[in-house]
Amino acid sequence: MAAAAPLERGLREAAAALERGGEEAAAALGAVRATLAAGGPAALGERERALFGAFLRSLARAPRAARPEGGWQSCFLEGPPGLALCVLLEALASPGPSFHPREVVEVLEQFLREGRISALMWEVCQQQAQAGSPELHEALLNKIVCLPDHVSNKLQGKNPPVFFPQNYFPLLGGAIIQVLQKISDSLRGGLDCSISFVSHILGKVCVHGRQKEILSILVPRLIDLTKSDCIWQRICWRLVECVPDRWMEAVVLGFVQRTPGADVLSRLLGNLVVKNKKAQFVVTQKLLLLQYGHTTAVLQNLLGYLSLDGLRRALLIKVLQELLETWGSSSAVKHSPPEQQQYISKAILICLSHLKEPEIETCRQELLTSMMEGVKCHLDSNLPQIRRLGMIVAESISSKINTDGPVLKFQYEEDDEARELKSLLVQTPPFCVVPSLPDDDRNEKADAAVPLVLESNKKSHTAAPVTPDEESDAELDSDDDLIPYDMSEDKELKTKAPVYIRDCIEVLTGSEDVDKWEATVKALEGLVRKNPAATKEVSVELAKILLHLEEKTCIEGFVELRQRAQVAVLTTDPIPVAKYLTSQFYSLNYSLRQRMDILDVLVLAAQELSYPKSHGKTKHSGAQKPCIQLLPGSDSSKDWRRIVDERIKSKTRRFATGQSQVELVSSPNEFSSVAGHFFFPLIQHFDRPLTTFDLLGEDHFVLGRLVHSLAVLMYLAVNTVAVTAMGKVLLEFVWALRFHTDSYVRQGLLSCISSMLLSVPTERLLEDMTEELLETQSWLGDVVEKDPDGDCRRLALQNLLLMENLKKKLRTVPS
Repeated sequence: MAAAAPLERGLREAAAALERGGEEAAAALGAVRATLAAGGPAALGERERALFGAFLRSLARAPRAARPEGGWQSCFLEGPPGLALCVLLEALASPGPSFHPREVVEVLEQFLREGRISALMWEVCQQQAQAGSPELHEALLNKIVCLPDHVSNKLQGKNPPVFFPQNYFPLLGGAIIQVLQKISDSLRGGLDCSISFVSHILGKVCVHGRQKEILSILVPRLIDLTKSDCIWQRICWRLVECVPDRWMEAVVLGFVQRTPGADVLSRLLGNLVVKNKKAQFVVTQKLLLLQYGHTTAVLQNLLGYLSLDGLRRALLIKVLQELLETWGSSSAVKHSPPEQQQYISKAILICLSHLKEPEIETCRQELLTSMMEGVKCHLDSNLPQIRRLGMIVAESISSKINTDGPVLKFQYEEDDEARELKSLLVQTPPFCVVPSLPDDDRNEKADAAVPLVLESNKKSHTAAPVTPDEESDAELDSDDDLIPYDMSEDKELKTKAPVYIRDCIEVLTGSEDVDKWEATVKALEGLVRKNPAATKEVSVELAKILLHLEEKTCIEGFVELRQRAQVAVLTTDPIPVAKYLTSQFYSLNYSLRQRMDILDVLVLAAQELSYPKSHGKTKHSGAQKPCIQLLPGSDSSKDWRRIVDERIKSKTRRFATGQSQVELVSSPNEFSSVAGHFFFPLIQHFDRPLTTFDLLGEDHFVLGRLVHSLAVLMYLAVNTVAVTAMGKVLLEFVWALRFHTDSYVRQGLLSCISSMLLSVPTERLLEDMTEELLETQSWLGDVVEKDPDGDCRRLALQNLLLMENLKKKLRTVPS
């Protein structure tokens, strides 16, 4: 209190001198600075701080002539830093006529460069230990974190570089390290202080999206300081533990992303997930089950951190159980995007790599149950990526729980993604995070395994020595002395194929001659096309034989040969054969493969009928006719999207000279008169389940193929008489299934909308389907915003763009 009276008197004299200005003001300011230097800003009591704040405000409002150059800035830089920052920002927000914002910013820049931010934080840490004012601390927190925004808003972006976020927040990170150093020294000296204000600053900066800038300075320094110092480890733990719950997620995620390994993360965070419920929720739930955009290295850091302490390993087991529950949920497999399912699969494999034998023994039955449920859900999916994920995870779980017995083994393509997933099952060293095993290491391990195999073979050979008698017998039985016959002039005997359709039917149904059967299969398509009249007499019978035909010998391209023959029969006699095939699609006692064969044949035949045969003349054209391939196992949706894109391109006018191509001679569209026979029977009974066939149930893959086939048939029916009726029925069909859970089916439904918009004349759309189109447009908007599948969102957006051509006409029609 002895220094308080001179300071109070000096502040009053300085305030009076500012009004007069001149040398008297400079002397008064010098006296104030000398008094501050003698006692120090920290020695000021509450009353003196209030007086000093009032003095700084009067200094900010004083005329420029009354403020001695160089002296008044020092009052802000040498006084209590919290008061100085508050007054400077007040002056920046509402500057007086004699105090330009540029002057305030210059003082603020000097304030930062002289390290007054760290002095401010240290001052607050000392005050908090003595129960300082929470309101003042909250105000200072906002001013420190938002200082670049305050300056930029006032100067309209023309602020000095030190206030750029990429420069300011690293500087703030360095100030935090300085404060933590003082806290460390204080603790070693037996003095009490608080770290919560620093934690609040860290949390608020991270939640504002500046994790990268501040943690790029903090994390490397904390890693070095905590290597061998237990006090620094405790300071680091408290730094994160004191972050408020509302900012905890941003801080934890920042540390996980920027820490080079699980052991380092464990050193920095300690048992945070055990002590703090919010941090536990973030680590065990949000980052693993609710988000899926993080890298493999983040997952390895996160799960490795849980595995490195006995108290945290219980959480690792709990996380694995919840991940397996999600992985084995049919609803999650249907409704979550493939990227999220891959993310969850990676997390499961990393968890498995950290399990110890006693833990596996404890939860072996639970792992087995989860594996069986999950692999079924994944194998039921229509997406190959999802099925393969299920296979890899199931193999990994099986290898963990059956170390001695047989394990699951699936057949799938071994690519980089599959190898990366399998490498996660091998635990990486805690000091090194490696997302995937390098190819070089893999090759070295494979090469290292070869000598072992050779050695074991060598042992097996040496274990049974050959006796002299056996050697002589082997020499007597040798064929080395026999001279081979000269067969260079020999010719292969070729079986003559039948030349009549009815002979082909007899061979395919009753002949035991394999060579003749094979020759018939190869020649059938050509015979059908050369003899249309004879084919029409037995077309339905021949279609039935081909539908049930099974491969007797290992003939190359059998599936394609049979399919081409079916297409030839259908194009030769479309109406009766189409009637037969469409009726068989919904009949009993057919396999799913046969039903999909029927769809493929109908689509390929429709394509052939709808395009004219090519002849002679040339013309300049850049467009080619679309080509559809629906061989078994192909994805018709990809071919359909290509067709739609080509159709859109063909409607676009381009003023350029294209490549010379053969001009197609005009001819009738043969598909026009039979389109209804292909289309309407297929769409009639989709909602009637049979004993062995349920399109709306478990056979959703066939439903997806049906929907894509209907989309292609609709597209090929352009300019036909039945196209309007087909479009209306197809739109009702789409509307009934628009909320289907399978993404492959939804993609087909959106393709149906595209084909309907492209094929049905605009006048008919507006007159016959106005209300349906408006409802469809609203649904497409929801799909673009909410559908979890990326391809569905893209197709919906494409449909909305197609509907833009109808927008003006739709607006003129009364609702």
